[in-house]
Amino acid sequence: MAYKNEPITPSPRCQNRRFYEEHVGKMIHEKFPEYEDRIAVGIAGEGSDCFGYDDAISRDHDFGTGVCLWITDEDMERFGYRLSILYNELVDSVERSNYTNRLRERRGVMTIRKFYSNILHIECDTENCRLTEEQWYSLDHSCLKTAVNGEVFRDDLGAFTAFRKYLLGYYPERVWRRRLAEELHAYASAFQVNYSRCMSREDIVAAELCKAKGLASAMEIFFLLKKEYPPYYKWTFRALTELDEEGVMAAKLRELAEEPIRREAWEDTKYHPNRLNIKDRIVSLSEEIASELEYLMAEQGLITCRTRYLEPHVDEILKK
Repeated sequence: MAYKNEPITPSPRCQNRRFYEEHVGKMIHEKFPEYEDRIAVGIAGEGSDCFGYDDAISRDHDFGTGVCLWITDEDMERFGYRLSILYNELVDSVERSNYTNRLRERRGVMTIRKFYSNILHIECDTENCRLTEEQWYSLDHSCLKTAVNGEVFRDDLGAFTAFRKYLLGYYPERVWRRRLAEELHAYASAFQVNYSRCMSREDIVAAELCKAKGLASAMEIFFLLKKEYPPYYKWTFRALTELDEEGVMAAKLRELAEEPIRREAWEDTKYHPNRLNIKDRIVSLSEEIASELEYLMAEQGLITCRTRYLEPHVDEILKK
């Protein structure tokens, strides 16, 4: 699928790596030789460049060349503050990138624990690579993707990469099933039930909300079944097109997004809970998308009953 404003060459990630290799790495080697193997360096976290989605449009704010330097809490006390001063001086003198305060928070020297804790909005036990089940359940999908995106250029100590690999291992089974069940319920409720009810009442605003909620839940379910974290909502569909190898789901979602609500499809149509109004393309699309999701669940052995109405699958997934 083609997108307008494709990444500019060279890519920001390449620029960041070059900045590390030509300037930051040299500074660390000369000024901190005894700690060189304790400093992890890369580019990850918030920002479209960390996802590889940076383009001309996204460069209008919080943009500039730089890297993240991740160290332990102990090393922050030992040499981190001096490292931070020298790194900031390097950025200002070499790159002249006009960093905003927001971008300075995203780049530079930080502890491993604070990097993950700030992104996930919980206190992370990065030393033992452990999260409780309730912590896992509280996490937002997009925050998890933000925590594991980008690229690690160097990590001799392995502490930063260890927690990254732990998160990439995906949700624990019970948490995964709970999240999947919730999204299935959300899809069925908003799209397979309430959309038609709202259209029958001529409540177009509510119907638009149902459509939007159904679209969002469909994408969430797709990512959950692929066991991948989706990124920030404005990049979710783009990431889905990359994940959907056959392109079937992406095509249906795009058609759904582009299909306008049509009042005329409901003229002289009486609402019935067990009868689909296939004159409305949005209704038929909702069923086609549900069918694709049902197929994926059946393929993974998650369900035994076959129905495009997704609500009955909730209990079966939770019971297992």
